[in-house]
Amino acid sequence: MPNIPLKRFRKTFWGLALGLVAASAASAQSRVVLPAGSVIIVRTTTPLQSATAKAGQTFDTNVEESIGVDEFTVIPAGSKIRGVVSMATPATRQQSGVIDVVFDRLTLPNGTTFPISGKLTSTDSAERRQIEADPNAHVVLVGERGGIGAAIAGAGSSKSSNNIFAALGSLLSEGRDVSVAAGTPLAVELQNAVTLRGGGRYSGASTIYTAPDRISAAQQALAQQNYYRGAINGQLDDATRNALFQYQVDHGLSGTGNLDGRTARALGINLSVGLSGSVLTPAQASTVRRDAQTMVARLRSELGASGVGRLDASRAYSQADLDLWFAMSAFADNASIYEQIVTAGVNPNAAVLAGRALAASARRVDAAMPSVRVSPQLQNAWSATRRQISTIDSSTM
Repeated sequence: MPNIPLKRFRKTFWGLALGLVAASAASAQSRVVLPAGSVIIVRTTTPLQSATAKAGQTFDTNVEESIGVDEFTVIPAGSKIRGVVSMATPATRQQSGVIDVVFDRLTLPNGTTFPISGKLTSTDSAERRQIEADPNAHVVLVGERGGIGAAIAGAGSSKSSNNIFAALGSLLSEGRDVSVAAGTPLAVELQNAVTLRGGGRYSGASTIYTAPDRISAAQQALAQQNYYRGAINGQLDDATRNALFQYQVDHGLSGTGNLDGRTARALGINLSVGLSGSVLTPAQASTVRRDAQTMVARLRSELGASGVGRLDASRAYSQADLDLWFAMSAFADNASIYEQIVTAGVNPNAAVLAGRALAASARRVDAAMPSVRVSPQLQNAWSATRRQISTIDSSTM
């Protein structure tokens, strides 16, 4: 191995290391998760008929509108989702034809493929309410039934043909075949999350918003209009999806249960590229900082501690005493940093993030306070500060 001067070696090593870190970070940032439960509207490219379809037969569908996740394109228009016929029975005089399908592969326009697990659903309001009423509903195509993609009906949780026919009952009485023409829209619901690479920025109507701050904003807006009664937790759970669907149906939007661009705008959610969230004014931030410093001084006095940390030698301190002192002191320091960021006013995103950090610091004080006997004056002062920062703490909304 050739001799390399130590200084030059260090420079080369750190340059390589930083390059690897940067490449790793860029790679991580480009990965975007399309969550389970997302609904994608596609169009069939060939006819699908129960008179001729066979189990195992595949068919392609086109994604006609680009799909984005939190402003990044993940499924460009022109992508294909492959469907697979898992069961097909032709019509008889007494029984309508039935086709059961699943979706197993996503292919992007550049040829990249991703395995998926998708099932058929509906965006028709009546059908979707029927589906939502039974969390185990299994959706199949039934001859001459109305709705998106023609002929969709919930058929119970079991996928066996006998149980499907039993669940459908009188829906099969028309004795006609499923006949889905090329170009028919179908709704594909992802059963598992899919990790994709984010492309260029995209904030169209079919963008799906999954960031906790956007979901929290949607939950608050839905709660105000009596569609949602759960916790404001920023989680895209079943209760939130159901509230989104009900809102979409009532407002003439495509009933997917996604927090998409159209729905977010209808709910009045800020979709600017920057982070959404409240920020205290410089004057409010200064008040919080001053009050926090005053509370730390009061707590030190109540604990019998000097300004340099000398404690009362005759007093028995508990772990809770020191936990509260540390948490309160940290909150005061964080409030000072927050004030500086807000007062500078050069980076709105940083101010939102700093508010979240300050709120997290306040929650640590909340956790420590009940275990310590403090004066009513300190308790009241802390309650007043919590009210002051309530607008930047989503946990209190």
